[in-house]
Amino acid sequence: MNIAIIGYGKMGKYVEKIAKIRNHQISFFSNESPNSMSLTNTDVAIEFTQPDSAFNNIKICLENNIPIVCGTTGWLEKFPLVKDICKKNNGAFLYSSNFSIGMNIFFEINHQLSKFLSTYATDYEVKIEEIHHKEKIDKPSGTAISLAKDIINNKMKTTWILDKKDTKDQILIISKRLEKIPGTHTVTYKSIIEDIEIQHKAHSRDGFALGAIIAAEWIKNKKGFFSMKDVLKI
Repeated sequence: MNIAIIGYGKMGKYVEKIAKIRNHQISFFSNESPNSMSLTNTDVAIEFTQPDSAFNNIKICLENNIPIVCGTTGWLEKFPLVKDICKKNNGAFLYSSNFSIGMNIFFEINHQLSKFLSTYATDYEVKIEEIHHKEKIDKPSGTAISLAKDIINNKMKTTWILDKKDTKDQILIISKRLEKIPGTHTVTYKSIIEDIEIQHKAHSRDGFALGAIIAAEWIKNKKGFFSMKDVLKI
């Protein structure tokens, strides 16, 4: 399979390494937005850039009939517009705030846990702590927001708040930026009588890159709007 890598920073280089291990070819790699010519002979694009350029990169791919897998976070105010563009062009788009296979299983565990606890929502305070490397721009992480949204969708809490004292109806998200931390997420459900804590800790970016490649392999020749839940059937 011929893969275009849009965003050739640290994450893009990990994607390139894993792609070659899995016997794929790289048709394009750049930190700049592609055009129709540069996407020639591309089967799938993988996009890891910055919030201010992600939408344009996605639009270019969809308008050129290139399936695209996107892992950039911080741009989701334009998510509905991407859905419209994907549908209009009969394209294929897959987004995840985190491509790690383990993290996506962690999402499902958190979803089920918050669903079970929702009956007792007033008894539990909920805190999400996320730690990443200092180069990460968005805060909180897209992964932390995804975890919070699942809790909110299960009606355990009504909203989330960043780095401030929480209330009974809010999820407190604590964001930390430290050296050389690929990503650690901890969700704590705390009551007077007990704590329930789950954690996912990434040891390197390899897991994110592998998940993105698996998603690219899966989306080839498909049409529609997808997530890692579709890939992993969870």
